[in-house]
Amino acid sequence: MTQAGWTLVTGGTGFIGSAVLERLKRDGISARGSVRNHKPPLGCFSTPALEAVTDWRPLLNGCDTIIHTAARVHVMQDAASDPLAAYREVNVLATLQLARQAVEIGVKRFVYLSSAKVNGESTLPGRPFRADDAPAPQDAYGISKAEAETALRQLATITGLEVVIIRPPLVYGPGVKANFLRLMQCLRRGLPLPLGAVTRNRRSLVALDNLVDLIVTSTTHRAAANQVLLASDGEDLSTAALIRRLAKAMGVSAHLFPVPVWALAAGARLFGKAAVVARLCDSLQVDSSGTCALLDWHPPITVDEGLRRTARGSRG
Repeated sequence: MTQAGWTLVTGGTGFIGSAVLERLKRDGISARGSVRNHKPPLGCFSTPALEAVTDWRPLLNGCDTIIHTAARVHVMQDAASDPLAAYREVNVLATLQLARQAVEIGVKRFVYLSSAKVNGESTLPGRPFRADDAPAPQDAYGISKAEAETALRQLATITGLEVVIIRPPLVYGPGVKANFLRLMQCLRRGLPLPLGAVTRNRRSLVALDNLVDLIVTSTTHRAAANQVLLASDGEDLSTAALIRRLAKAMGVSAHLFPVPVWALAAGARLFGKAAVVARLCDSLQVDSSGTCALLDWHPPITVDEGLRRTARGSRG
């Protein structure tokens, strides 16, 4: 029989889930991770696919807290015939299935890792997203996360389950993949980057260690119950500044040359890469001051320390 009062971390071998699991165990908290693996690593157990019909109840005996990080993540080139339906199956229906069964078992708190994409894709400089802004997701992934949030809040109202929703922007840290890893690879190879003129935008990011600390804090803090928490490092950077500081953390030179933003945008449209350049040139800021005030929480590490840890722990 599983020990009472333990914490489940779904996606226990994922980028964020594995870091959460490691932190909980380091803090002496009884925790287990769930993974889709017939040979799960130590501290995790195997689960069926994350679907609307998955029966979690036999696995949740004694669990009082769930940290739900497993999801169908944002896919740049989605091969699904109906991407929105695919996202909804995992991120909405399967999430609600888990939460409903958690209520049956007696789970007290459900921490849901959402995304800043629920708020939208970009902001005007100096006008960051806030937790009480009306959701404005622009893609299938963001829509599915917004719908999951709504479903969880409705369930909380009906059942008394304490739901905590955390919306991070881009998360970086040891083991980071996708665009951040590709940027590190370009810097490592000394490739010239035409982003030296992208100095007026501002992007919020959150270091993995900062996000994990917020997640763990939200599992027990009384004020976190039924709140939407925006997460960030508390320092927003332009694209050019981020690249320079990342290069410094890696111990390499940033070979930036200035191409006007309008020229980058025009070239991107010509080659069908408008969305990629928009993410590099637009602003996306989140205001995490409400989170800090509500929980009396502050990011434990700075951006520069987060970048150094990323550089040490990633193959860039």
